[in-house]
Amino acid sequence: MSVGSTNFLPLLKRLDECISYVESNPQYAECSIYLVKFRQLQSRALGMIRSHVLSVLRSTSSQVQAAIRSSGGSKTSFAEGIESSIIYVRFKAAANELKPILEEIESRTPRKEYIQLLEECHKLYCEQRLSLIRGIVQQRISEFSRKEALSSLTRSGCAYLMQVCQLEHQLFNHFFPSSSEDISSLTPLVDPLCTFLYDTLRPKLIHETNLDVLCELVDILKVEVLGEQLSRRGESLAGLRPTLDRILADVHERLTFRARTYIRDEIANYLPSDEDLDYPKKLEQSVSAELDSPSTEQNQDVSGTWYPPLEKTVSCLSKLYCSLESAVFTGLAQEAVEFCSLSIQKASKLIGKRSSSMDAQLFLIKHLLILREQIAPFDIEFSVTHKELDFSHLLEHLRRILRGQASIFDWSRSTSLARTLSPRVLESQIDAKKELEKSLKTTCEEFIMSVTKLVVEPLLSFVTKVTAVKVALSGSQNKKLESGIAKPLKEHAFASPEKIAELLQKVNTAMDEDLPRVLVKMRLYLQNSSTRAILFKPIKTNILEAHVQVLSLLKKEYTPEDRQDLVKMVSMQDLEAKLDKLL
Repeated sequence: MSVGSTNFLPLLKRLDECISYVESNPQYAECSIYLVKFRQLQSRALGMIRSHVLSVLRSTSSQVQAAIRSSGGSKTSFAEGIESSIIYVRFKAAANELKPILEEIESRTPRKEYIQLLEECHKLYCEQRLSLIRGIVQQRISEFSRKEALSSLTRSGCAYLMQVCQLEHQLFNHFFPSSSEDISSLTPLVDPLCTFLYDTLRPKLIHETNLDVLCELVDILKVEVLGEQLSRRGESLAGLRPTLDRILADVHERLTFRARTYIRDEIANYLPSDEDLDYPKKLEQSVSAELDSPSTEQNQDVSGTWYPPLEKTVSCLSKLYCSLESAVFTGLAQEAVEFCSLSIQKASKLIGKRSSSMDAQLFLIKHLLILREQIAPFDIEFSVTHKELDFSHLLEHLRRILRGQASIFDWSRSTSLARTLSPRVLESQIDAKKELEKSLKTTCEEFIMSVTKLVVEPLLSFVTKVTAVKVALSGSQNKKLESGIAKPLKEHAFASPEKIAELLQKVNTAMDEDLPRVLVKMRLYLQNSSTRAILFKPIKTNILEAHVQVLSLLKKEYTPEDRQDLVKMVSMQDLEAKLDKLL
């Protein structure tokens, strides 16, 4: 009797019923003997089914291969029209032939014999299908690899593999409708196909150095493939997910490595050219170019006047933000911001030697402000905790051993010895954003003081000398002696009316000439009027305060006749209005 006989399935069902009856009624005589015989018959029947399924599958595979050879079609043509090719049509016909017997097997899967048989049928099916489409898939992916760049190869390869897997899942469903929901059933077929793509992509991935390409790969895999395609097509492509996750993990690893290398080489160890340090000329040229261009063409890149490490830092972090996991990005961002800040400070010192200290300060303020503004949208903490082992305390213990004050073989103190020889774990927390704020604050304070001194240094020096004289006089213990040596302030050499007139003239000149030049530089470096106003406010306050102090001393220590000989000081209202007008 053959598997195709009309009596085969009813007899198999009768045999299963007999086995179940004997198993549930062991009290009957010779039931164990009958059970052995029934199982032998069942084993032979299941073996016949296995052989029949294998025979049909092999026969179908042979027919497909013969049809391909006779038609003269290449694997390439079948790969391009794979969804309608003969490799699916013939197998769908075979599915109709095997469907009754396979449905019978699936309906009896609660019994372990049928579970094992069904798994063997799945394996046989996958082996035959793999033998047919392996070469086709491999050749098509190889063509993609030869003709396309890495990003396009990844997109095309994944799309093609998803198409093949979906068609294979549909065909598998024709053979095993009840088993098609279990994605592991197709694993022996899908995994080798996925391996072709993985083995093609990986060598290219590990040699890719371009951050843009690696970020694009993350977007393709994470958003287009895993996020859209697999979610939409559901279970038919579920078998692809492990391999795609593996490829994505490799891309993440490569991207992280290349990002660290980029931060080290292009930001931390950046070597500036003369053009990079040509401030303020670089800004002046940019302003001239904007004025010369028609208003409709003023679309210049705002980062064109940035110091290159700043532009590289912002660009790098913008690319990585959506491409890496938050924890990984946080570590890289902390490094990038820290090194960028240090690089800007180094450049500022070089500019100070080439141009002026004021240019150096404004350069530093400008770039630190931009860096702070650009990293603000990143919703992360820029604080990283570093752990390191500290063995420094072992040195003292070794000295004690060498001096004979301690012994390494003193087992009575083994616990103490173990504690002594154990390294200490030191933790240090670095917050790049706070360090950036600290550097910015320090630089602004230095700039404010330098401008204040530039304008009212004579007034500040005068007030300091007057204070010193008064302190010296107030410190005398002998009142009579004090009255004897005390003399009016105007009789001191530094406070003579002529000297006062001279220092007031210097201050007025600085107010009329130097301070406007400072404001011009501020407008050149700091385009935002609010930023300039915030920075100029303490400068204005310092200038007003210096004038108030000197005016108070003049009224107190000099007669109206003496003050008439001095250069006229502007009123506080006029001075404040004059300073406000400069902005």
